[in-house]
Amino acid sequence: MSSLTSVCVYCGSRTGESPAYQESAQQLGNALAANGLRLVYGGGSVGLMGIVARAVLDAGGQVTGVIPRFLEEREVMLRRVENLVITDDMHERKRRMFDEADAFVALPGGIGTLEEVVEMITWAQLGRHKKPVVLADIGGFWGPLTELLDHMIGEGFITKETMIRYLITSDVGEIVPMLQSEVASLSEAAMEGDEEAMARL
Repeated sequence: MSSLTSVCVYCGSRTGESPAYQESAQQLGNALAANGLRLVYGGGSVGLMGIVARAVLDAGGQVTGVIPRFLEEREVMLRRVENLVITDDMHERKRRMFDEADAFVALPGGIGTLEEVVEMITWAQLGRHKKPVVLADIGGFWGPLTELLDHMIGEGFITKETMIRYLITSDVGEIVPMLQSEVASLSEAAMEGDEEAMARL
């Protein structure tokens, strides 16, 4: 991954109680399109996921929707999306979203959103990927999760050797620059590593 080209956004299939959640989804979609970044998301037209996808499409951006067959009606598949991938189950959906994306952003959402972003953090912790993960902490939404993670560290279940890594911001406008900077840093580090390996030959 030499540059950021696509971003997977996890978010709720409902809009939530705060208008700020909807505003952040709209703003993030606009930012992705403005920066030529393809959105990868869950394929639905409802809730925050529908808002962010329509924002990208309305701004002329590209969208890849990945939805399991059994959720086509429940999450009301967004048929405006030209690149729609229908999977047989949730496991295939999550893996396809991972494969399609260079980075991950979690807007506010429910259990599904929580499960998806924690899985990406876990995979990074286990060394399965180095793709950046951002928690969009709108109105302090992800505060309870970060407190729990700090608690796990304090109780010795997460050590320095297995330290988790994620980015967090309450400003949606910072998300794309954060991701671009992180991907550039990872690419530079990888190139330096390759040079060191070549020097040892």
